Amino acid sequence: MVDRSHVSTLSNFNPEEPYIVFRGHVSDMHTVTSGRSTRIEATFSDGTGSMTLVWFQGLKWIRESVHSNTLYNVMGKPTLYGNTLQIAHPDMEPAVVDGSHPAHPFLPVYRTTEKAKNKGITSRAIARMTDTLIQKLPSFMPETLPSSMIEKYHLMDRLTALRNMHYPATMQEWQQALFREKFEELFFHQLDYQYSRVSRRNHSVGRVFNVVGVNFNNFYNKNLPFPLTNAQKRVVKEIRADMRTGRQMNRLLQGDVGSGKTLVALLTMLIALDNGCQACLMAPTEILASQHFASFKKMLHGLDIQVELLVGAMKASEKKKVKQRLLEGKIDFLIGTHALIEDDVKFAQLGYVVIDEQHRFGVEQRAKLWRKSSIPPHILVMTATPIPRTLAMTLYADLECSVIDELPPGRQPVITRHGTDAKRALLFNFMKKQIAQGRQIYVVYPLINESENLDMKDLMDGYESISRSFPQPQYQLSIVHGQMPADAKAYEMDRFKRGETHIMVSTTVIEVGVDVPNATVMVIENAERFGLSQLHQLRGRVGRGGNQSYCILMTKDELSRNSQQRIQTMCSTTDGFAIAEADLRLRGPGDLQGLQQSGMLDLKVADIVDDEPVVCATRDEIHTILDNDPDLQKPENKTLLQYIQQHSSTHQWGKIS
Repeated sequence: MVDRSHVSTLSNFNPEEPYIVFRGHVSDMHTVTSGRSTRIEATFSDGTGSMTLVWFQGLKWIRESVHSNTLYNVMGKPTLYGNTLQIAHPDMEPAVVDGSHPAHPFLPVYRTTEKAKNKGITSRAIARMTDTLIQKLPSFMPETLPSSMIEKYHLMDRLTALRNMHYPATMQEWQQALFREKFEELFFHQLDYQYSRVSRRNHSVGRVFNVVGVNFNNFYNKNLPFPLTNAQKRVVKEIRADMRTGRQMNRLLQGDVGSGKTLVALLTMLIALDNGCQACLMAPTEILASQHFASFKKMLHGLDIQVELLVGAMKASEKKKVKQRLLEGKIDFLIGTHALIEDDVKFAQLGYVVIDEQHRFGVEQRAKLWRKSSIPPHILVMTATPIPRTLAMTLYADLECSVIDELPPGRQPVITRHGTDAKRALLFNFMKKQIAQGRQIYVVYPLINESENLDMKDLMDGYESISRSFPQPQYQLSIVHGQMPADAKAYEMDRFKRGETHIMVSTTVIEVGVDVPNATVMVIENAERFGLSQLHQLRGRVGRGGNQSYCILMTKDELSRNSQQRIQTMCSTTDGFAIAEADLRLRGPGDLQGLQQSGMLDLKVADIVDDEPVVCATRDEIHTILDNDPDLQKPENKTLLQYIQQHSSTHQWGKIS
């Protein structure tokens, strides 16, 4: 929204402003032909300076309507073209000089593109169309929010808010209209999810797991690898309480890298086994599934519990044998990848499903897994990417949420440092000292091969460079990337795990599922090209033993402001939840977990970071409404139920079980 009365000068304007008003005259309008294209250029002066105005479309109209003897308000964002300030397709209108006021003192600004501007679809053109539509609005518009809520928060009525969003008489009216639109958007966005959760809790049927028996107790008393943290104990109690209600559990488990989510998953799977049911764990990659399988076998050693692995790389005969044993009830825990959701994978009595790295599976993929039981199994979805509180309450409002917010005892925080090419010799010396102490090292590259379009280091060139500085036979290297055959990757991974190689040169394929306690150094090349979540995940590959570990973020010398903030954040904290908050503020919710989530939030006006107080207020109102009327059957909630029925979300996990 632009205040037309606030006029800037060319000699003193704020370049950070998205839309600026200048007042002056146009001169020296002329046509420029370049090849097959033609444009009009003109000089605009306001007495303090000058700039160039450029038009590529509508040239005939520009010649006829723009005059040198007229005082204009020219609106837009100047950019530097060479050494000259320029606005392409500026919004223009004759300036008011007789003391009267324009029909709309505040001018709405609409996002558009250069391509659209070239076709005449400027912000000003959109404003004219919007003005026409606003004038055609009916004299009355029915309310969507309860009257008590409108009174409590002093909200504008819908019709007034809609008009004042575009053409307010004062800036205060626009702010009030904006608050109303944000409030309504966040209210209905969360209502959909919260209603789904309440409905599921009140009406869904699930297995009753009352027993904590011999399997759980034997493991807890004999095989528990380390004492549980208070956070792990709390989460296990929360899950156990859900399992006893007779309603299907749908719970999200958040935990930082290395916080012990896998142990919580195993403990709760043992509860399912004690109640006569099978359990399964699905992971997104064969590396991670195999890692979970190895961990389970190690932790369950000596106990009469049958654990099997099912992944795509297995031989057909091996798969057939596993599937037959599963159907006969001879397998207690099945761990695997997408192979678990194949139609011929059938359980004798599936009662509990754990999904790791949940964001890597589609909704329908998850649904296939828990449709494999006549009674919906309890569901635990896990993520190693901590989710900020505001995003969690907004995006995952239809799941119960548990958080492991402390690390197991004995874990030392990873020391993170920033390095550049100028300090590479120091880095290599440090790596050699670590290897001399018996430690191992990861070096991660963003690309496999050199790219003409991207100025980034690549794995193949990096491998050759490291080989020269760390010659055989004194030093042994492994190399792993996503284009290698599965058996070759597994071979190199195993060599590194066994300590036969000192340095693993890889791409982000090792982001999850690689657990080598002896690895104490993570070097990330072109760290400025990674998001905070991915940097934090990669850093989590070290610090898994008792030795001090390090993460070295290598970047080019010149960094953008955003990249500098990311690197500084990584160096200043190892708290995954603090990093997630910083990531949310830097990038917004659109790609928090490395996938496009903007379509899931789909917020048009509100911002879950800047508008956290509104998020909390609307959430509290929804809780109050659903506590008193969980099925929205009361007359005052009729419009809310109608909204739910008409706009029910397609992204809710609870609705697909």
